Amino acid sequence: MFPTVREVLALDPVRHGAPRLVAGEAGLDRPVRWVHVAEVPDIATLLRGGELVLTTGIGLPGEDAGLRAFIGDLAGVGVSGLVVELGRRYHTGVPRVMAAAAERAGMPLVELRRATPFVRVTEAVHALIVDAQLTELRAAEEIHQRFTELSVEGADPGEVVRQAAELSGCPVVLENLSRQVLAYDPARENAELLLDRWEQHSRRIRPAGRTVYDPDSGWLVTMVGARGEDWGRLLLRWPGGGEWNSARDAVTGAISPPTRLTILVERAASTLALGRLIRRDAEGLERQIHRTLLTALLDRSRPVDEVALRARGLGLVLERRHLVGVVVRHRADEPDSGSTGTGDGDEPGPARLRDLAEAVGQAVREANLTGLTSAVDDQAVGALLALPDPAAEERALASFAAALRRTRPESRPSDPAATRAVGGGKGAEPGRGAGGLIIAAGSGVSSLREAGRSLIEARQVAEAARNDRRDLPIFRLPHVGLAGLLHLLRDEPRLQTFVERELGALLAYDARHPREHLLGTLRAYLEQGRNKSAAAAAAHLSRPAFYERLARIGRILDVDLDSVDACLSLHVALLALDAIRTS
Repeated sequence: MFPTVREVLALDPVRHGAPRLVAGEAGLDRPVRWVHVAEVPDIATLLRGGELVLTTGIGLPGEDAGLRAFIGDLAGVGVSGLVVELGRRYHTGVPRVMAAAAERAGMPLVELRRATPFVRVTEAVHALIVDAQLTELRAAEEIHQRFTELSVEGADPGEVVRQAAELSGCPVVLENLSRQVLAYDPARENAELLLDRWEQHSRRIRPAGRTVYDPDSGWLVTMVGARGEDWGRLLLRWPGGGEWNSARDAVTGAISPPTRLTILVERAASTLALGRLIRRDAEGLERQIHRTLLTALLDRSRPVDEVALRARGLGLVLERRHLVGVVVRHRADEPDSGSTGTGDGDEPGPARLRDLAEAVGQAVREANLTGLTSAVDDQAVGALLALPDPAAEERALASFAAALRRTRPESRPSDPAATRAVGGGKGAEPGRGAGGLIIAAGSGVSSLREAGRSLIEARQVAEAARNDRRDLPIFRLPHVGLAGLLHLLRDEPRLQTFVERELGALLAYDARHPREHLLGTLRAYLEQGRNKSAAAAAAHLSRPAFYERLARIGRILDVDLDSVDACLSLHVALLALDAIRTS
Protein backbone atom coordinates (compact mmCIF):
# COMPACT_ATOMS: atom_id res chain seq x y z
CA MET A 1 0.00 0.00 0.00
CA PHE A 2 3.02 2.34 0.47
CA PRO A 3 5.47 3.63 -2.16
CA THR A 4 9.02 2.33 -1.99
CA VAL A 5 12.21 4.35 -1.59
CA ARG A 6 12.97 3.62 -5.24
CA GLU A 7 9.60 5.06 -6.29
CA VAL A 8 10.12 8.16 -4.13
CA LEU A 9 13.49 8.85 -5.76
CA ALA A 10 11.75 8.81 -9.16
CA LEU A 11 9.32 11.61 -8.20
CA ASP A 12 9.85 14.95 -9.95
CA PRO A 13 10.42 17.02 -6.75
CA VAL A 14 13.16 14.57 -5.70
CA ARG A 15 14.71 14.33 -9.16
CA HIS A 16 14.90 18.13 -9.17
CA GLY A 17 17.39 17.81 -6.32
CA ALA A 18 19.72 15.59 -8.41
CA PRO A 19 19.63 12.62 -6.02
CA ARG A 20 22.55 10.21 -5.77
CA LEU A 21 22.43 6.92 -3.89
CA VAL A 22 25.45 6.74 -1.61
CA ALA A 23 24.73 3.50 0.27
CA GLY A 24 22.07 0.90 1.04
CA GLU A 25 21.01 -0.12 -2.46
CA ALA A 26 19.62 -3.37 -1.02
CA GLY A 27 16.94 -1.40 0.82
CA LEU A 28 15.54 0.58 -2.12
CA ASP A 29 12.35 -1.53 -2.13
CA ARG A 30 11.51 -0.71 1.47
CA PRO A 31 8.05 0.89 1.83
CA VAL A 32 7.83 4.55 2.85
CA ARG A 33 5.04 4.98 5.37
CA TRP A 34 5.67 8.69 5.93
CA VAL A 35 8.17 11.47 5.23
CA HIS A 36 9.71 13.25 8.23
CA VAL A 37 11.95 16.32 8.23
CA ALA A 38 14.49 16.39 11.07
CA GLU A 39 17.54 18.45 12.05
CA VAL A 40 18.31 16.98 15.50
CA PRO A 41 20.54 13.96 16.21
CA ASP A 42 18.16 12.18 18.61
CA ILE A 43 15.19 12.07 16.21
CA ALA A 44 15.04 8.25 16.32
CA THR A 45 13.17 8.33 19.64
CA LEU A 46 10.27 10.15 17.92
CA LEU A 47 9.92 7.74 15.00
CA ARG A 48 7.85 4.55 14.63
CA GLY A 49 9.53 2.98 11.61
CA GLY A 50 8.87 3.21 7.91
CA GLU A 51 9.68 6.94 7.67
CA LEU A 52 11.90 8.51 5.03
CA VAL A 53 13.95 11.09 6.95
CA LEU A 54 14.92 14.37 5.20
CA THR A 55 17.68 16.53 6.65
CA THR A 56 20.26 19.20 5.74
CA GLY A 57 22.63 17.77 8.37
CA ILE A 58 23.13 21.02 10.25
CA GLY A 59 22.27 19.42 13.59
CA LEU A 60 24.17 16.16 13.15
CA PRO A 61 27.19 15.26 15.32
CA GLY A 62 30.64 16.28 14.14
CA GLU A 63 32.57 13.24 15.37
CA ASP A 64 32.58 9.86 13.65
CA ALA A 65 31.22 7.97 16.67
CA GLY A 66 28.21 10.29 16.85
CA LEU A 67 27.44 9.81 13.14
CA ARG A 68 27.66 6.03 13.49
CA ALA A 69 25.32 6.18 16.46
CA PHE A 70 22.89 8.41 14.52
CA ILE A 71 22.72 5.97 11.59
CA GLY A 72 22.48 3.00 13.96
CA ASP A 73 19.56 4.56 15.84
CA LEU A 74 17.66 5.22 12.60
CA ALA A 75 18.25 1.69 11.36
CA GLY A 76 17.25 0.35 14.76
CA VAL A 77 13.75 1.87 14.62
CA GLY A 78 13.29 0.70 11.02
CA VAL A 79 13.32 3.90 8.99
CA SER A 80 13.04 3.40 5.25
CA GLY A 81 15.96 5.65 4.39
CA LEU A 82 17.84 8.92 4.96
CA VAL A 83 18.03 11.81 2.46
CA VAL A 84 20.65 14.53 3.06
CA GLU A 85 20.58 17.82 1.17
CA LEU A 86 24.12 19.11 0.46
CA GLY A 87 25.16 22.71 0.73
CA ARG A 88 24.52 23.69 4.34
CA ARG A 89 26.52 21.26 6.46
CA TYR A 90 28.07 18.99 3.86
CA HIS A 91 29.19 20.60 0.61
CA THR A 92 30.81 17.91 -1.52
CA GLY A 93 29.23 14.82 -0.03
CA VAL A 94 28.20 13.09 3.16
CA PRO A 95 30.99 11.80 5.41
CA ARG A 96 32.34 8.39 4.50
CA VAL A 97 31.64 7.11 8.00
CA MET A 98 27.92 7.78 7.46
CA ALA A 99 27.95 5.95 4.13
CA ALA A 100 29.78 2.98 5.62
CA ALA A 101 27.36 2.75 8.56
CA ALA A 102 24.31 2.97 6.27
CA GLU A 103 25.71 0.29 3.97
CA ARG A 104 26.26 -2.08 6.89
CA ALA A 105 22.68 -1.49 8.06
CA GLY A 106 21.26 -1.92 4.55
CA MET A 107 19.58 1.49 4.90
CA PRO A 108 19.41 3.68 1.77
CA LEU A 109 21.42 6.92 2.14
CA VAL A 110 20.77 9.52 -0.59
CA GLU A 111 22.43 12.86 -1.32
CA LEU A 112 20.54 15.76 -2.88
CA ARG A 113 23.17 17.73 -4.72
CA ARG A 114 20.83 20.61 -5.50
CA ALA A 115 18.70 22.71 -3.11
CA THR A 116 15.26 21.14 -2.82
CA PRO A 117 12.13 22.45 -1.03
CA PHE A 118 11.33 19.58 1.35
CA VAL A 119 7.66 20.53 1.41
CA ARG A 120 7.31 19.54 -2.25
CA VAL A 121 8.80 16.14 -1.48
CA THR A 122 6.46 15.53 1.45
CA GLU A 123 3.43 16.63 -0.58
CA ALA A 124 4.31 14.32 -3.47
CA VAL A 125 5.01 11.28 -1.28
CA HIS A 126 1.94 11.75 0.91
CA ALA A 127 -0.20 12.06 -2.22
CA LEU A 128 1.16 8.69 -3.36
CA ILE A 129 0.34 7.15 0.01
CA VAL A 130 -3.22 8.48 -0.05
CA ASP A 131 -3.70 7.25 -3.63
CA ALA A 132 -2.41 3.81 -2.64
CA GLN A 133 -4.81 3.71 0.30
CA LEU A 134 -7.72 4.63 -1.98
CA THR A 135 -6.64 1.89 -4.41
CA GLU A 136 -6.61 -0.58 -1.54
CA LEU A 137 -10.09 0.50 -0.49
CA ARG A 138 -11.39 0.15 -4.05
CA ALA A 139 -9.86 -3.33 -4.27
CA ALA A 140 -11.53 -4.30 -0.99
CA GLU A 141 -14.85 -2.95 -2.27
CA GLU A 142 -14.53 -5.00 -5.46
CA ILE A 143 -13.75 -8.10 -3.40
CA HIS A 144 -16.81 -7.60 -1.20
CA GLN A 145 -19.04 -6.96 -4.23
CA ARG A 146 -17.75 -9.97 -6.16
CA PHE A 147 -18.19 -12.44 -3.29
CA THR A 148 -21.56 -11.00 -2.30
CA GLU A 149 -22.73 -11.74 -5.85
CA LEU A 150 -21.34 -15.26 -5.62
CA SER A 151 -23.16 -15.80 -2.31
CA VAL A 152 -26.47 -14.60 -3.77
CA GLU A 153 -26.03 -16.75 -6.86
CA GLY A 154 -25.21 -19.83 -4.80
CA ALA A 155 -21.93 -20.38 -6.64
CA ASP A 156 -20.27 -23.77 -6.21
CA PRO A 157 -16.88 -24.07 -4.46
CA GLY A 158 -15.00 -24.38 -7.75
CA GLU A 159 -16.34 -21.03 -8.95
CA VAL A 160 -15.55 -19.32 -5.64
CA VAL A 161 -11.98 -20.61 -5.77
CA ARG A 162 -11.64 -19.55 -9.42
CA GLN A 163 -12.80 -16.03 -8.63
CA ALA A 164 -10.40 -15.80 -5.68
CA ALA A 165 -7.50 -16.81 -7.94
CA GLU A 166 -8.59 -14.34 -10.62
CA LEU A 167 -8.83 -11.41 -8.21
CA SER A 168 -5.52 -12.19 -6.51
CA GLY A 169 -3.53 -13.53 -9.43
CA CYS A 170 -2.27 -16.24 -7.03
CA PRO A 171 -2.86 -20.01 -6.81
CA VAL A 172 -5.75 -20.91 -4.49
CA VAL A 173 -6.55 -24.31 -2.97
CA LEU A 174 -9.57 -25.45 -0.94
CA GLU A 175 -8.97 -28.55 1.18
CA ASN A 176 -10.89 -30.47 3.82
CA LEU A 177 -9.65 -31.20 7.33
CA SER A 178 -7.88 -34.33 6.08
CA ARG A 179 -5.80 -32.21 3.66
CA GLN A 180 -7.63 -33.49 0.59
CA VAL A 181 -8.05 -30.98 -2.23
CA LEU A 182 -11.70 -30.12 -2.84
CA ALA A 183 -11.12 -27.39 -5.43
CA TYR A 184 -8.16 -25.44 -6.79
CA ASP A 185 -7.09 -22.88 -9.36
CA PRO A 186 -3.38 -22.69 -10.24
CA ALA A 187 -3.67 -19.12 -11.59
CA ARG A 188 -1.72 -19.93 -14.78
CA GLU A 189 0.89 -21.91 -12.86
CA ASN A 190 1.59 -25.62 -13.30
CA ALA A 191 -1.25 -27.50 -11.61
CA GLU A 192 0.75 -30.73 -11.28
CA LEU A 193 3.54 -28.96 -9.44
CA LEU A 194 1.04 -27.14 -7.28
CA LEU A 195 -0.69 -30.33 -6.11
CA ASP A 196 2.31 -32.68 -6.07
CA ARG A 197 2.45 -34.47 -2.70
CA TRP A 198 -0.16 -32.01 -1.49
CA GLU A 199 -1.08 -33.75 1.76
CA GLN A 200 2.50 -33.88 3.03
CA HIS A 201 3.10 -30.29 1.97
CA SER A 202 -0.13 -29.07 3.57
CA ARG A 203 0.60 -30.79 6.87
CA ARG A 204 3.76 -28.72 7.21
CA ILE A 205 1.62 -25.56 7.13
CA ARG A 206 0.40 -25.28 10.71
CA PRO A 207 -0.36 -21.61 11.42
CA ALA A 208 -1.88 -20.64 14.76
CA GLY A 209 -5.06 -18.65 14.23
CA ARG A 210 -7.97 -18.51 11.81
CA THR A 211 -6.22 -16.40 9.18
CA VAL A 212 -2.44 -16.50 9.23
CA TYR A 213 0.41 -16.16 6.76
CA ASP A 214 3.08 -18.85 6.92
CA PRO A 215 6.27 -17.18 5.62
CA ASP A 216 8.19 -20.46 5.45
CA SER A 217 5.84 -21.96 2.86
CA GLY A 218 4.47 -18.74 1.37
CA TRP A 219 0.83 -19.72 1.96
CA LEU A 220 -1.87 -17.47 3.39
CA VAL A 221 -4.29 -19.77 5.22
CA THR A 222 -7.78 -19.27 6.63
CA MET A 223 -10.25 -21.72 8.14
CA VAL A 224 -13.57 -22.41 6.41
CA GLY A 225 -16.67 -23.15 8.45
CA ALA A 226 -19.87 -21.80 9.94
CA ARG A 227 -21.82 -22.05 13.17
CA GLY A 228 -18.69 -22.91 15.10
CA GLU A 229 -17.83 -25.98 13.01
CA ASP A 230 -14.87 -25.80 10.63
CA TRP A 231 -14.81 -28.20 7.69
CA GLY A 232 -11.84 -27.06 5.60
CA ARG A 233 -9.04 -24.59 4.88
CA LEU A 234 -8.60 -22.09 2.06
CA LEU A 235 -4.99 -21.47 1.06
CA LEU A 236 -3.58 -18.75 -1.19
CA ARG A 237 0.06 -18.84 -2.22
CA TRP A 238 1.50 -15.35 -2.16
CA PRO A 239 4.84 -15.04 -3.96
CA GLY A 240 6.18 -12.32 -1.69
CA GLY A 241 8.99 -14.59 -0.49
CA GLY A 242 11.66 -12.93 1.57
CA GLU A 243 12.02 -9.74 -0.43
CA TRP A 244 11.28 -6.19 0.68
CA ASN A 245 8.11 -5.01 -1.02
CA SER A 246 4.83 -3.24 -0.36
CA ALA A 247 3.72 -6.03 1.93
CA ARG A 248 6.56 -5.76 4.42
CA ASP A 249 5.29 -4.20 7.61
CA ALA A 250 6.63 -0.66 7.72
CA VAL A 251 6.94 -0.72 11.52
CA THR A 252 8.07 -4.23 12.47
CA GLY A 253 9.70 -5.16 9.16
CA ALA A 254 7.85 -8.50 9.12
CA ILE A 255 6.81 -9.86 5.73
CA SER A 256 3.08 -10.30 5.25
CA PRO A 257 0.70 -10.28 2.28
CA PRO A 258 -1.12 -7.07 1.33
CA THR A 259 -4.24 -6.38 3.37
CA ARG A 260 -6.47 -6.90 0.35
CA LEU A 261 -5.33 -10.52 0.05
CA THR A 262 -6.23 -11.20 3.67
CA ILE A 263 -9.64 -9.63 3.05
CA LEU A 264 -10.00 -11.71 -0.12
CA VAL A 265 -9.34 -15.12 1.44
CA GLU A 266 -11.59 -14.34 4.41
CA ARG A 267 -14.46 -13.22 2.15
CA ALA A 268 -13.94 -16.26 -0.08
CA ALA A 269 -14.01 -18.52 2.99
CA SER A 270 -17.23 -16.86 4.19
CA THR A 271 -18.80 -17.38 0.77
CA LEU A 272 -17.81 -21.05 0.80
CA ALA A 273 -19.24 -21.52 4.28
CA LEU A 274 -22.48 -19.77 3.37
CA GLY A 275 -22.81 -21.76 0.15
CA ARG A 276 -22.61 -24.99 2.11
CA LEU A 277 -25.54 -23.84 4.23
CA ILE A 278 -27.73 -22.76 1.32
CA ARG A 279 -29.96 -25.39 -0.25
CA ARG A 280 -32.27 -24.39 -3.03
CA ASP A 281 -35.01 -26.59 -4.39
CA ALA A 282 -37.86 -26.30 -6.90
CA GLU A 283 -40.36 -28.68 -5.32
CA GLY A 284 -44.07 -28.19 -4.85
CA LEU A 285 -45.44 -26.90 -1.57
CA GLU A 286 -46.41 -30.33 -0.22
CA ARG A 287 -43.03 -31.81 -1.17
CA GLN A 288 -41.34 -28.85 0.46
CA ILE A 289 -43.23 -29.59 3.68
CA HIS A 290 -42.19 -33.24 3.46
CA ARG A 291 -38.59 -32.18 3.03
CA THR A 292 -38.84 -29.66 5.85
CA LEU A 293 -40.14 -32.34 8.20
CA LEU A 294 -37.59 -34.95 7.16
CA THR A 295 -34.80 -32.41 7.53
CA ALA A 296 -36.13 -31.43 10.94
CA LEU A 297 -35.95 -35.07 12.05
CA LEU A 298 -32.44 -35.45 10.63
CA ASP A 299 -30.92 -32.35 12.21
CA ARG A 300 -33.37 -31.86 15.10
CA SER A 301 -34.03 -28.28 14.01
CA ARG A 302 -37.70 -28.41 15.13
CA PRO A 303 -39.44 -29.90 18.16
CA VAL A 304 -40.74 -33.41 17.57
CA ASP A 305 -44.26 -32.38 18.63
CA GLU A 306 -44.29 -29.72 15.91
CA VAL A 307 -43.17 -32.28 13.31
CA ALA A 308 -45.95 -34.64 14.39
CA LEU A 309 -48.53 -31.84 14.29
CA ARG A 310 -47.52 -30.65 10.80
CA ALA A 311 -47.44 -34.24 9.51
CA ARG A 312 -50.95 -34.78 10.89
CA GLY A 313 -52.00 -31.72 8.92
CA LEU A 314 -50.88 -33.58 5.78
CA GLY A 315 -52.92 -36.62 6.79
CA LEU A 316 -49.92 -38.59 8.11
CA VAL A 317 -50.02 -40.05 11.59
CA LEU A 318 -46.50 -40.58 12.94
CA GLU A 319 -47.24 -41.00 16.66
CA ARG A 320 -47.59 -44.49 18.11
CA ARG A 321 -46.28 -46.05 14.92
CA HIS A 322 -43.31 -48.26 14.09
CA LEU A 323 -41.08 -45.95 12.00
CA VAL A 324 -38.44 -47.02 9.49
CA GLY A 325 -36.11 -44.68 7.63
CA VAL A 326 -35.42 -45.54 3.98
CA VAL A 327 -33.00 -43.85 1.55
CA VAL A 328 -32.82 -44.47 -2.21
CA ARG A 329 -29.98 -43.35 -4.46
CA HIS A 330 -28.26 -44.28 -7.72
CA ARG A 331 -25.21 -46.50 -7.70
CA ALA A 332 -21.80 -44.88 -8.11
CA ASP A 333 -21.22 -45.99 -11.70
CA GLU A 334 -24.65 -46.76 -13.12
CA PRO A 335 -26.24 -43.49 -14.27
CA ASP A 336 -29.85 -43.58 -15.32
CA SER A 337 -29.98 -43.56 -19.09
CA GLY A 338 -33.31 -41.82 -19.01
CA SER A 339 -32.06 -38.95 -16.94
CA THR A 340 -32.73 -35.40 -17.97
CA GLY A 341 -30.44 -34.04 -15.31
CA THR A 342 -27.18 -32.30 -15.77
CA GLY A 343 -25.08 -34.51 -13.54
CA ASP A 344 -23.22 -37.62 -14.51
CA GLY A 345 -22.07 -40.73 -12.73
CA ASP A 346 -22.87 -40.48 -9.05
CA GLU A 347 -23.95 -36.86 -9.16
CA PRO A 348 -27.52 -36.77 -10.52
CA GLY A 349 -28.80 -33.41 -11.66
CA PRO A 350 -31.81 -31.69 -10.10
CA ALA A 351 -34.23 -33.05 -12.73
CA ARG A 352 -32.96 -36.61 -12.24
CA LEU A 353 -33.28 -36.27 -8.48
CA ARG A 354 -36.86 -34.99 -8.81
CA ASP A 355 -37.70 -37.98 -11.03
CA LEU A 356 -36.34 -40.32 -8.38
CA ALA A 357 -38.28 -38.51 -5.64
CA GLU A 358 -41.50 -38.90 -7.62
CA ALA A 359 -40.76 -42.60 -8.19
CA VAL A 360 -40.18 -43.18 -4.47
CA GLY A 361 -43.41 -41.37 -3.59
CA GLN A 362 -45.32 -43.43 -6.15
CA ALA A 363 -43.78 -46.67 -4.82
CA VAL A 364 -44.90 -45.79 -1.28
CA ARG A 365 -48.45 -45.28 -2.52
CA GLU A 366 -48.47 -48.44 -4.66
CA ALA A 367 -47.27 -50.51 -1.68
CA ASN A 368 -50.18 -49.10 0.37
CA LEU A 369 -47.78 -47.48 2.81
CA THR A 370 -47.84 -44.07 4.44
CA GLY A 371 -44.93 -41.80 5.26
CA LEU A 372 -42.87 -38.72 4.45
CA THR A 373 -40.90 -38.78 1.20
CA SER A 374 -38.51 -36.17 -0.20
CA ALA A 375 -34.97 -35.57 -1.42
CA VAL A 376 -32.75 -35.40 1.65
CA ASP A 377 -29.66 -34.05 -0.12
CA ASP A 378 -28.35 -33.53 -3.65
CA GLN A 379 -27.85 -37.26 -4.16
CA ALA A 380 -30.58 -39.20 -2.38
CA VAL A 381 -34.28 -39.46 -1.68
CA GLY A 382 -35.51 -40.40 1.78
CA ALA A 383 -38.70 -41.84 3.15
CA LEU A 384 -39.95 -42.30 6.69
CA LEU A 385 -42.40 -45.19 6.64
CA ALA A 386 -45.07 -45.31 9.37
CA LEU A 387 -46.07 -48.94 10.05
CA PRO A 388 -48.70 -50.33 12.43
CA ASP A 389 -46.25 -52.63 14.27
CA PRO A 390 -42.68 -54.04 14.06
CA ALA A 391 -43.90 -57.33 12.58
CA ALA A 392 -44.89 -55.50 9.39
CA GLU A 393 -41.38 -54.11 8.79
CA GLU A 394 -39.85 -56.79 6.53
CA ARG A 395 -43.03 -57.24 4.50
CA ALA A 396 -43.45 -53.49 4.02
CA LEU A 397 -39.85 -53.01 2.90
CA ALA A 398 -40.09 -55.87 0.41
CA SER A 399 -43.34 -54.47 -0.99
CA PHE A 400 -41.79 -51.02 -1.31
CA ALA A 401 -38.74 -52.44 -3.13
CA ALA A 402 -40.98 -54.39 -5.53
CA ALA A 403 -43.12 -51.31 -6.23
CA LEU A 404 -40.05 -49.15 -6.88
CA ARG A 405 -38.70 -51.86 -9.17
CA ARG A 406 -41.90 -51.76 -11.23
CA THR A 407 -41.70 -47.96 -11.38
CA ARG A 408 -37.99 -47.86 -12.31
CA PRO A 409 -37.19 -51.13 -14.18
CA GLU A 410 -33.99 -49.77 -15.75
CA SER A 411 -31.98 -52.89 -14.92
CA ARG A 412 -32.39 -56.28 -13.24
CA PRO A 413 -30.08 -58.00 -10.74
CA SER A 414 -29.13 -61.60 -11.16
CA ASP A 415 -28.72 -62.92 -7.60
CA PRO A 416 -31.58 -65.36 -6.89
CA ALA A 417 -30.78 -65.23 -3.19
CA ALA A 418 -31.18 -61.45 -2.99
CA THR A 419 -34.66 -61.49 -1.56
CA ARG A 420 -33.58 -63.80 1.25
CA ALA A 421 -31.17 -61.05 2.41
CA VAL A 422 -34.12 -59.21 3.93
CA GLY A 423 -36.09 -62.27 4.90
CA GLY A 424 -38.27 -62.52 1.80
CA GLY A 425 -41.81 -61.32 2.06
CA LYS A 426 -44.99 -60.94 0.09
CA GLY A 427 -44.55 -58.97 -3.10
CA ALA A 428 -40.81 -59.60 -3.34
CA GLU A 429 -39.57 -61.46 -6.40
CA PRO A 430 -36.42 -63.54 -5.99
CA GLY A 431 -33.40 -62.00 -7.63
CA ARG A 432 -35.04 -58.72 -8.58
CA GLY A 433 -33.73 -55.68 -6.72
CA ALA A 434 -33.89 -52.07 -7.87
CA GLY A 435 -31.15 -52.54 -10.45
CA GLY A 436 -29.23 -49.30 -10.80
CA LEU A 437 -30.69 -48.05 -7.54
CA ILE A 438 -29.63 -48.67 -3.97
CA ILE A 439 -32.38 -49.02 -1.37
CA ALA A 440 -31.13 -48.77 2.19
CA ALA A 441 -33.16 -49.03 5.38
CA GLY A 442 -32.30 -48.03 8.92
CA SER A 443 -33.29 -49.81 12.09
CA GLY A 444 -36.95 -49.58 12.98
CA VAL A 445 -37.86 -47.35 15.94
CA SER A 446 -40.96 -46.98 18.05
CA SER A 447 -40.78 -43.25 18.72
CA LEU A 448 -40.76 -40.18 16.50
CA ARG A 449 -37.94 -38.84 18.64
CA GLU A 450 -35.74 -41.68 17.34
CA ALA A 451 -36.83 -41.36 13.70
CA GLY A 452 -33.86 -39.16 12.86
CA ARG A 453 -31.52 -41.96 13.91
CA SER A 454 -33.20 -44.41 11.56
CA LEU A 455 -33.04 -41.94 8.66
CA ILE A 456 -29.39 -41.13 9.30
CA GLU A 457 -28.54 -44.81 9.45
CA ALA A 458 -30.33 -45.44 6.15
CA ARG A 459 -28.50 -42.58 4.46
CA GLN A 460 -25.19 -43.82 5.79
CA VAL A 461 -25.84 -47.37 4.60
CA ALA A 462 -26.88 -46.12 1.14
CA GLU A 463 -23.70 -44.08 0.85
CA ALA A 464 -21.52 -46.96 2.01
CA ALA A 465 -23.16 -49.37 -0.44
CA ARG A 466 -22.49 -47.23 -3.51
CA ASN A 467 -19.66 -49.46 -4.70
CA ASP A 468 -21.10 -52.74 -3.39
CA ARG A 469 -21.55 -55.15 -6.31
CA ARG A 470 -24.11 -57.32 -4.55
CA ASP A 471 -27.66 -57.07 -5.89
CA LEU A 472 -29.46 -56.92 -2.57
CA PRO A 473 -33.03 -55.64 -2.75
CA ILE A 474 -32.47 -53.69 0.47
CA PHE A 475 -29.21 -52.89 2.24
CA ARG A 476 -29.15 -52.85 6.03
CA LEU A 477 -26.40 -51.85 8.42
CA PRO A 478 -24.98 -55.41 8.88
CA HIS A 479 -24.28 -55.50 5.14
CA VAL A 480 -21.76 -52.65 5.14
CA GLY A 481 -19.61 -53.30 8.24
CA LEU A 482 -17.28 -50.85 9.99
CA ALA A 483 -15.24 -50.02 6.89
CA GLY A 484 -18.42 -49.17 5.02
CA LEU A 485 -19.70 -47.08 7.88
CA LEU A 486 -16.47 -45.09 7.99
CA HIS A 487 -16.55 -44.71 4.21
CA LEU A 488 -19.95 -43.10 4.32
CA LEU A 489 -18.82 -40.79 7.12
CA ARG A 490 -15.61 -39.77 5.32
CA ASP A 491 -16.79 -36.17 4.64
CA GLU A 492 -17.94 -35.67 8.21
CA PRO A 493 -15.70 -33.00 9.85
CA ARG A 494 -15.97 -34.74 13.21
CA LEU A 495 -14.56 -37.96 11.75
CA GLN A 496 -11.76 -36.03 10.05
CA THR A 497 -11.08 -34.28 13.35
CA PHE A 498 -10.94 -37.69 15.07
CA VAL A 499 -8.41 -38.94 12.50
CA GLU A 500 -6.29 -35.83 12.96
CA ARG A 501 -6.43 -36.17 16.73
CA GLU A 502 -5.43 -39.83 16.67
CA LEU A 503 -2.94 -39.86 13.77
CA GLY A 504 -2.11 -36.24 13.01
CA ALA A 505 1.20 -36.22 14.88
CA LEU A 506 2.33 -39.41 13.10
CA LEU A 507 1.22 -38.13 9.68
CA ALA A 508 3.10 -34.89 10.30
CA TYR A 509 6.19 -36.87 11.31
CA ASP A 510 5.99 -38.99 8.14
CA ALA A 511 5.61 -35.81 6.09
CA ARG A 512 8.91 -34.59 7.52
CA HIS A 513 10.61 -38.01 7.30
CA PRO A 514 9.06 -39.71 4.22
CA ARG A 515 11.62 -42.52 4.16
CA GLU A 516 10.63 -43.90 7.56
CA HIS A 517 6.89 -44.31 6.85
CA LEU A 518 5.94 -45.08 10.43
CA LEU A 519 2.26 -45.17 9.47
CA GLY A 520 2.94 -48.41 7.57
CA THR A 521 4.63 -49.85 10.63
CA LEU A 522 1.60 -49.02 12.78
CA ARG A 523 -0.72 -50.50 10.15
CA ALA A 524 1.21 -53.77 10.06
CA TYR A 525 1.15 -54.01 13.86
CA LEU A 526 -2.61 -53.47 14.08
CA GLU A 527 -3.51 -55.67 11.10
CA GLN A 528 -1.54 -58.55 12.63
CA GLY A 529 -3.60 -58.37 15.80
CA ARG A 530 -0.77 -56.72 17.80
CA ASN A 531 1.45 -59.77 17.18
CA LYS A 532 4.85 -58.08 16.99
CA SER A 533 6.69 -61.00 15.44
CA ALA A 534 4.10 -61.46 12.69
CA ALA A 535 3.93 -57.72 12.14
CA ALA A 536 7.72 -57.44 11.81
CA ALA A 537 7.68 -60.19 9.20
CA ALA A 538 4.80 -58.51 7.33
CA ALA A 539 6.71 -55.21 7.36
CA HIS A 540 9.92 -56.94 6.18
CA LEU A 541 11.83 -55.65 9.21
CA SER A 542 13.97 -57.33 11.83
CA ARG A 543 12.27 -57.61 15.18
CA PRO A 544 14.68 -55.17 16.94
CA ALA A 545 14.13 -52.59 14.19
CA PHE A 546 10.39 -53.14 14.33
CA TYR A 547 10.31 -52.82 18.13
CA GLU A 548 12.33 -49.60 17.93
CA ARG A 549 9.85 -48.17 15.42
CA LEU A 550 6.91 -49.11 17.62
CA ALA A 551 8.54 -47.35 20.55
CA ARG A 552 9.04 -44.26 18.43
CA ILE A 553 5.41 -44.37 17.30
CA GLY A 554 4.30 -44.59 20.92
CA ARG A 555 6.35 -41.51 21.80
CA ILE A 556 5.09 -39.52 18.81
CA LEU A 557 1.43 -40.35 19.50
CA ASP A 558 1.87 -40.43 23.28
CA VAL A 559 0.00 -43.75 23.53
CA ASP A 560 0.64 -47.18 25.02
CA LEU A 561 0.65 -49.60 22.08
CA ASP A 562 0.14 -52.51 24.47
CA SER A 563 -3.24 -51.05 25.43
CA VAL A 564 -6.19 -52.75 23.69
CA ASP A 565 -8.35 -49.60 23.90
CA ALA A 566 -5.62 -47.36 22.49
CA CYS A 567 -4.93 -49.75 19.62
CA LEU A 568 -8.64 -50.10 18.88
CA SER A 569 -8.95 -46.33 18.59
CA LEU A 570 -5.89 -46.16 16.33
CA HIS A 571 -7.19 -48.99 14.15
CA VAL A 572 -10.52 -47.24 13.65
CA ALA A 573 -8.64 -44.03 12.81
CA LEU A 574 -6.57 -45.91 10.21
CA LEU A 575 -9.71 -47.36 8.61
CA ALA A 576 -11.23 -43.88 8.57
CA LEU A 577 -8.08 -42.46 6.99
CA ASP A 578 -8.25 -45.12 4.26
CA ALA A 579 -11.90 -44.23 3.63
CA ILE A 580 -11.05 -40.54 3.40
CA ARG A 581 -8.12 -41.07 1.05
CA THR A 582 -9.98 -43.41 -1.31
CA SER A 583 -13.16 -41.36 -1.54
